[in-house]
Amino acid sequence: MQYQEIGRSGVSASRVALGVMRLAGKSVEQACHVLDTALNCGINFIDTADIYGRGKSSSVLGKALRELGVERDRVLLQTKFGIYIDPKAKAAKRYDFTHDHLIAALDQELELLQTDYVDFVLLHRPDPLADLQELADTFTELKAKGKVRHFGVSNMGPWQVELLQSALSDHLEVNQLQFGLMHSSMIRSQLHTNMEDAGTTAESGDVLSYSQLRGMTLQAWSPFQYGASKGCFIDNDKFPQLNALLAAIAARHGVAKETIATAWILRHPSKIQVIPGSMTPSRIRNIATATEVELTRQEWWDLYLAAGNDLP
Repeated sequence: MQYQEIGRSGVSASRVALGVMRLAGKSVEQACHVLDTALNCGINFIDTADIYGRGKSSSVLGKALRELGVERDRVLLQTKFGIYIDPKAKAAKRYDFTHDHLIAALDQELELLQTDYVDFVLLHRPDPLADLQELADTFTELKAKGKVRHFGVSNMGPWQVELLQSALSDHLEVNQLQFGLMHSSMIRSQLHTNMEDAGTTAESGDVLSYSQLRGMTLQAWSPFQYGASKGCFIDNDKFPQLNALLAAIAARHGVAKETIATAWILRHPSKIQVIPGSMTPSRIRNIATATEVELTRQEWWDLYLAAGNDLP
């Protein structure tokens, strides 16, 4: 496993992390197996959110870490907050960066995770009604009380990040965005600069270049999904050309398809951290192996093109 600094935090984390959104459907025993596999692969970074399973994912994670006897300083815990779930409708009703909501959400997460602090907390989605001074005061309070060590965002564009950063004393270290072979608009928008088509830079605001410039780590969520949540592209009959090439390159390197799909993300010089959500131990091991595989430049481009992209 290779490790990298997250943002400018000085924190060294595994380049492949473990996302536990699907942990909500697992027993503590099953969760222990998943976590033990990840830890044995060198994964030391675990990502959750207060809305995953309406708290169940974090609860099972906390119990599994306790059951395994994992020392707190052996793992880096990251959670996300800022989405209000209506308890009656059981659905998101608003994005909420108010002091009371964020404090209550974080305290609940700490209780479920059975810890006194999280290493990173991310604002999950943009709140257009956010009061920047109130948010800055909330972050200062969380930091002063030792509940949070570092901050970041998720699913935000460059100007949204820039606006938030203007009010905060702490550097935003992370932006978590969907990214992978079949969700690579961040690359496409760079290549289509000054083009008269839908792939121009305006689509994403070139968040990839922005993040590199500002020293933020991009975290790739759902790296094997196509579309927002349509399903996995690996071994999917809808993508024969891509899967044939994944298989050929995987055979060349002596690894699995998901290893190559992960290595494609890791090959980018911005040092993107990959956060897969697999709960299958064998697949976790395959994904973790990706840090040992370096694709050639042509392999990287061939995969990009096989995913349906073009060179303008």
